[in-house]
Amino acid sequence: MIRVLLADDQALVRAGFRALLNAEPDVEVVGEAADGAEATRLAAQTRPDVVLMDIRMPGLDGLAATRRIAADPRLSGVKIIILTTFELDEYVFEALRSGASGFLVKDTEPVELLRGVRAVAAGDALLSPSVTRRLIAEFAAKAKPPVGAKPVDILTDREREVVALAGEGLSNDEIAARLVVSPATAKTHVSRAMVKLGARDRAQLVVYAYEAGLVRPGWLG
Repeated sequence: MIRVLLADDQALVRAGFRALLNAEPDVEVVGEAADGAEATRLAAQTRPDVVLMDIRMPGLDGLAATRRIAADPRLSGVKIIILTTFELDEYVFEALRSGASGFLVKDTEPVELLRGVRAVAAGDALLSPSVTRRLIAEFAAKAKPPVGAKPVDILTDREREVVALAGEGLSNDEIAARLVVSPATAKTHVSRAMVKLGARDRAQLVVYAYEAGLVRPGWLG
């Protein structure tokens, strides 16, 4: 059973998501929050698998709430999906950097939302299909410099290759094919890189790949 916490200041939005999610046999809504402070409190109380987090909420916003949840070692298993009204939301990249596993636009199709919740619960990163790598790169270019970023030399040459490919959006199987290694070997390299970088999941590998210059937008050469 995938346990989900809803965080949105609009009651109607929460009601719609709750009805959709609770209709699924493998999903259960375990709480609702109308602001970031309540979301943080309920996350600690209910320990959900996934939080659907709106960015713009009164008081403590979704970005700050994401940082607090991601920084709490007791909540390391809690995955966060950012909900945004606009695909080009200026805070999306910052949310990924802060610990979110991905994001979806609020008007996404129900089947896409359910797929996203299941994917993130399984440990995959989630980037809205309509948002291309080019846009992610633009977010990275505009974002504030990272604080306390880990240097690339803590990774082996192969791990740097793997992080760069993850940054391009490749799955473990695709990384294995590109490097001509087994999927198990690719998964091991990804896991070791995540541990060294302190990454919660693959979304943070994508962020790191851009910040460290391991991935460059194609038009820059």
